[in-house]
Amino acid sequence: QVQLVESGGGLVQPGGSLRLSCAASGFIFSWYDMAWYRQAPGTERELVARISAHGGTTNYADSVKGRFTISRDNPKNTAYLQMNSLKPEATDVYYCYIPHLKSWGQGAPVTVSS
Repeated sequence: QVQLVESGGGLVQPGGSLRLSCAASGFIFSWYDMAWYRQAPGTERELVARISAHGGTTNYADSVKGRFTISRDNPKNTAYLQMNSLKPEATDVYYCYIPHLKSWGQGAPVTVSS
């Protein structure tokens, strides 16, 4: 059974940093690309970043380039999203996603506010 569990969300002040983690189980994590999406209430989920199965290729939404970093540790079956210089508009629920398996995590809320 595919399972993705996000952690690391919370409240942070503008300009601060957070690191989200996505712990994967029930499948061979290193076989698949994975991605982070985010969603605000009443909006569609939008792609934040994507990383290839072995971590060699990454892609980012223009709005986060230079501030967010996606990475993965395949032996630990875990992916990460390091978010720096956070802005209030980054307040969303963040989800990890395995595109090929069409599997989502439960989401990690992030609030950027003073």
